[in-house]
Amino acid sequence: MIELYETQRAMRGLRKAALQRGVIAILDVGTSKIACLVLRFDRTDAFVEGEDIGSMAGQAGFRVVGAATTRSRGVRFGEIDAMAETERAIRTVVQAAQRMAGVRVDHVIATFSGARPRSYGLAGAVELDGQQVTEEDIGCVLASCDVPEYGAGREVLHAQPVNFALDHRSGLNDPRGQIGNTLSCDMHMLTVDASVIQNLAYCIKRCDLELAGVASSAYVSGTSALIEDEKELGAACIDLGGGTTGLSIFMRKHMIYADTVRMGGDHVTSDISMGLQVPMTTAERIKTFYGGVYATGMDDRELIDLDGDSGDWEHDRRTVSRTELIGIMRPRVEEILEEVRARLDAAGFDHMPSQQIVLTGGGSQIPGLDGLASKILGQQVRLGRPLRVHGLPQAATGPGFASAVGLCCFAAHPQDEWWDFDMPVERYPARSLQRAMKWFKDNW
Repeated sequence: MIELYETQRAMRGLRKAALQRGVIAILDVGTSKIACLVLRFDRTDAFVEGEDIGSMAGQAGFRVVGAATTRSRGVRFGEIDAMAETERAIRTVVQAAQRMAGVRVDHVIATFSGARPRSYGLAGAVELDGQQVTEEDIGCVLASCDVPEYGAGREVLHAQPVNFALDHRSGLNDPRGQIGNTLSCDMHMLTVDASVIQNLAYCIKRCDLELAGVASSAYVSGTSALIEDEKELGAACIDLGGGTTGLSIFMRKHMIYADTVRMGGDHVTSDISMGLQVPMTTAERIKTFYGGVYATGMDDRELIDLDGDSGDWEHDRRTVSRTELIGIMRPRVEEILEEVRARLDAAGFDHMPSQQIVLTGGGSQIPGLDGLASKILGQQVRLGRPLRVHGLPQAATGPGFASAVGLCCFAAHPQDEWWDFDMPVERYPARSLQRAMKWFKDNW
């Protein structure tokens, strides 16, 4: 835990150095595509000092000067599967974005969608004895949160304070400067498989780039696809990607839960490929142009040509009706949404005051998906597009770029996390002592 704390602090230091230079790159490593955006910051000092900047005010300070995408290689379920292929794809997309921007990029902030995320809610409290709340007190109360045993081979990706309470006043966003006796805090902690982060960091290092930050795709997608009222009152963002479907729940402008379903749009494409006996590229084209989840009487008469180059004339000149295509796609889409509903139920989403659900990601563009989702999830569902960002090309404004745009806002103005505050030195041995006592009780 201590090493991770220092590593994240070091990455925040690299981010500040990149902002002082004025250029940083955003890297979205997905299963179906890898996207890179190059950001140029105009008012760098405002971000480094950053005292009166609101959570979304970062949009005014940066501009996208370079953008590129390429087909993802060597990535399965949002995790690196073949290091050399992924390295080649990252080099390709970063070089294309650099050429468009006309600048060299040294630092990147990356996002990924796999790694089996798991959410924890932590609580801590410290005594102030009528003193004013200082920066050190915030660090103390965050360090007092009792971190659970989240298992070997796991790392903390996000550790964000979501609520502060001073004496009997709860719901404080920033208690610094206020006077009280007892300061308590609720913190959301998200853990992921450590090997996934290590592989991503190593792959980026092999590309001669410095990793200046890393974020969960579910978190940054929700940041860009949800509007301010939805984040405040409570909403869930479902990011339908190629290999995974990310799920994040926001409340009072903070993420309080995140999870991932290891199914996505590529599974729908695979079903079409097997059902119609066509290559994956043909299946992807058919899904994009003719796909859907609701069949009408007209769809029986709409025939789709399955052009092929196998050499068998009859096999290459087949046609299928759109009704058959929908019959292949709908069961898999329903399965993905059923898994999402199970995760929402486990998170207690039914007990939230507002139960808005926003669909985003490349897979959300299937016609009729919002209607099917409202039937299965039983809530208000709308399709979400990412925020408008200065300089973003028209081709990168669709739902498939929600995580990349959200990462831009994360880079410009990240939310406070545990490692942004100085941890008191006396907390170091206490944590080790607690673990030693637990080991002693368990083994003797």
